[in-house]
Amino acid sequence: MDFQQLKYFQVLSQIQHVTHAAEHLSLSQPALSRSIARLEEELGVPLFERHNRSIRLNRYGELFLKRVNRVMKDIEDGKRELYEMVHPERGEVSLGFLHTLGTHIIPDLIGEFKNMYPAVRFQLIENHSYSLLNELIGGELDLCLLAEPENVAPNVEWTPLWEEELYATLPLHHRLSSAQSIALNDLKDEPFIMLKKGYALRQTTDHMFEEYGITPIIAFEGEEAATVAGMVGAGLGVSLLPDLKGFDRSSIAQVHLRHPGSHRTIGLAVRMDGYLSPSALNFKQFVLQKFGVR
Repeated sequence: MDFQQLKYFQVLSQIQHVTHAAEHLSLSQPALSRSIARLEEELGVPLFERHNRSIRLNRYGELFLKRVNRVMKDIEDGKRELYEMVHPERGEVSLGFLHTLGTHIIPDLIGEFKNMYPAVRFQLIENHSYSLLNELIGGELDLCLLAEPENVAPNVEWTPLWEEELYATLPLHHRLSSAQSIALNDLKDEPFIMLKKGYALRQTTDHMFEEYGITPIIAFEGEEAATVAGMVGAGLGVSLLPDLKGFDRSSIAQVHLRHPGSHRTIGLAVRMDGYLSPSALNFKQFVLQKFGVR
């Protein structure tokens, strides 16, 4: 059984006349009859009641036609979806990004891009850097905006775009919350609320502590910067976080650190051996140009 046989069966079911169906298919009548006979032989049941060259479906044919119509519709839908995915004006971009970028950077980028390509759709996934990298490598994402990973797979290209300052994030009424800047050592005896091990931001902050010979007191570990900030705001500890634009900062203070490495780099990751649709390629070039990368 093949696609051509199913198409012949579908057309013959609609027209219910062998000669007319053969003409519609630009096929000889004997060739159409042979194709239907092979299909019936494979299925083990007759599909039509024949009256000379005029035919109509029997109950087996009616049941099978429902399935064939569904299959043919799925194939046509799939062809249309593939066309839209690869068409630069109507495709889909699967984009992964860090939670902290979801309130300002991502909406701004997508909004500006859709001014140029209004019919392009986006599939958006928020997660931490290493989970996004795994999804990228697995082919679930076209591109990712994430912090610089320590180890990049050989088939992944990561291009730095911008740096984000990391701040001492303190409860609003902390003794240092009104300072212009502080040293990391000023917080060495404070309980810290950090992201979990394995997150790129956690690796960056761990390196900062190691450089200054500080062993932080870890009170809590979370999975999202907003959760960490909320716990800081509740007075449960301090943290090192990027500027939390778009998040509730009413109960925290973010103070500059006098530390030359108090930043993280955000970049664009793509698979070098993966397929990018024209719309995804357009978005990649748009992002690189937006941040002055050639």
